[in-house]
Amino acid sequence: MPVSDHVNLSQFMEGVKKRNPGQTEFIQAVHEVAQDIFEFMADKVQYHEAQILRRIAEPDRIVSFRVCWEDDNHNIRVQRGWRVQNNNAIGPYKGGIRFHPSVTESVLKFLAFEQTFKNSLTGLPMGGGKGGANFNPKGKSDAEVMRFCQSFMTELYRHIGPDTDVPAGDIGVGGREIGYMFGQYKRITGRWEGVLTGKGQEYGGSQMRPEATGYGAVYFLQNMLKHKGMDVEGHSAVISGSGNVATHAAEKITQLGGKVLTMSDSGGFIHDPDGFDQEKIDWVKELKNVKRGRISEYADHFTNATFHEGKRPWDVSCDLALPCATQNELNEDEAKALVSNGCKGVSEGANMPTTLDGVKVFHDAKILYGPGKAANAGGVAVSGLEMSQNSERISWNHERLGEMLTDLMEGIHDKCTEYGDQGDGYVDYVKGANIAGFKKVADAMLAFGVV
Repeated sequence: MPVSDHVNLSQFMEGVKKRNPGQTEFIQAVHEVAQDIFEFMADKVQYHEAQILRRIAEPDRIVSFRVCWEDDNHNIRVQRGWRVQNNNAIGPYKGGIRFHPSVTESVLKFLAFEQTFKNSLTGLPMGGGKGGANFNPKGKSDAEVMRFCQSFMTELYRHIGPDTDVPAGDIGVGGREIGYMFGQYKRITGRWEGVLTGKGQEYGGSQMRPEATGYGAVYFLQNMLKHKGMDVEGHSAVISGSGNVATHAAEKITQLGGKVLTMSDSGGFIHDPDGFDQEKIDWVKELKNVKRGRISEYADHFTNATFHEGKRPWDVSCDLALPCATQNELNEDEAKALVSNGCKGVSEGANMPTTLDGVKVFHDAKILYGPGKAANAGGVAVSGLEMSQNSERISWNHERLGEMLTDLMEGIHDKCTEYGDQGDGYVDYVKGANIAGFKKVADAMLAFGVV
C-alpha cells in the first residue's frame, strides 16, 4: 500500500478519540506523541503497515478491581484499583503506582503510554505500565494505609512479577506504602523477589532511588544548558511541589550553585526570596515525610517567606523552572508569564505537567524545554538498576549509582538532540524524545510480527 493511502494524523486521532471517549488525559498524551511520530513515519511504510502506533496506543491489558478495607472507626470503605500494562516489547512492564483521588483509568492510561517511551529512552530493558487507586493517603493513620495497601496487593499480586510487571512508587506512594505492599506480596506468595522498586535499603532497595527523579531532572536541565554554553550556577529557579521529586530537585539545584525560590503543594506556594538552602530543604522534607504537614507552615517558621494560597508559582520571576507536582499544572497563560519574566529553561520533574498550549508557548519562544518523558526518566532509570541489583543479589553504593544516573541522563539528552536538532541551533526536545523512544519500541514490535 502506498504511504499516501495510510491514515493521516487527523484521522488517527479521530480514531483514538472514538475508542477512548471522555479520556482527555490519555488523548492529550497520544496526540502529543503522534504529531511528531507521523512526521517521522512519513516515508517508513513498515510502521504504517504494521499499525505500530495504533498498537502502542492500545494497552496490552487493563486490570480493574475493587479494593475493600476497614478504617479505624470500623467503617467498610471501597475504592477502585487499576493496573495498565501498556507495552512490554523491550522488557517487563515498569511504572509507578499512584494513590490519589484524581486517579482514573484515563490518567493511568496516559501515564502508562508516556512510560513506554520514557523507559525506552533510558536504554534499559523495561516496558511501560502504570497503576493506582482513587485512595487518598492524606489524613489516614499508618494502620489505615497498611490495611488499604494490603487489600490492594491482595488483588494486584496475581498480575505482577519480577519478569512480568514491576511497579514502583508515585504520587501518594512512598517508602511506607511500598513496604506494606511488598510485605503483603511476600506474605501471599512466600517469595522474596524484586517485584517492586523504591524499596527500603534494608530489603533490597537502591541507595539512590529517593533522589533519582529530582536529581535526574536537574541533570537533564544541566545538559540542555551546557548544550547552549550555559550552566545552573548563578541562576534562580522556581519549583512546584514539595514531595520527593521537588525537594531533591531543589537540593541538586542548590548544590550546583543555583537559587531555588519556590515550592508548593495543593494549598498554594511558598516564595522565599532568600532562597532554599540545605537546612530549609531538610525542614521541608521533615514537614512532608514525617509530620505530613502543609507547605503553608514554612512561612510561619521562616518569616521572610510568603505563602500564596490557592496559587501556583509560575508568575515569580526566574531563570529556570521545574514543574514537579502533577499533570497539567502549567497552562498557556502561566507559560507566557514564565517566558515574559525571562525564563531560559524548563525541565519537567512531573509527568506531563505542561498543557499542550503551554508547550506551544515554550516552542514558539524557543526556550530550553525538557519534557517529562526525558527529563524525569532518572527515577525509572534507577528503578531499572534496582531491578538489576535484586536479580543479581548485589548492591551498588551511592557514589556508583550517582555516576550511573549522571551518565544515563546525559545519554537521554544525546538521544533527544539526535532526533530533535532543528538545524538552526534549536533542539526540539519533545520531538527528539518522542522519536527516539518510539523507534526502539517500534523496531522490537516489528521483529515480533503481529502479536
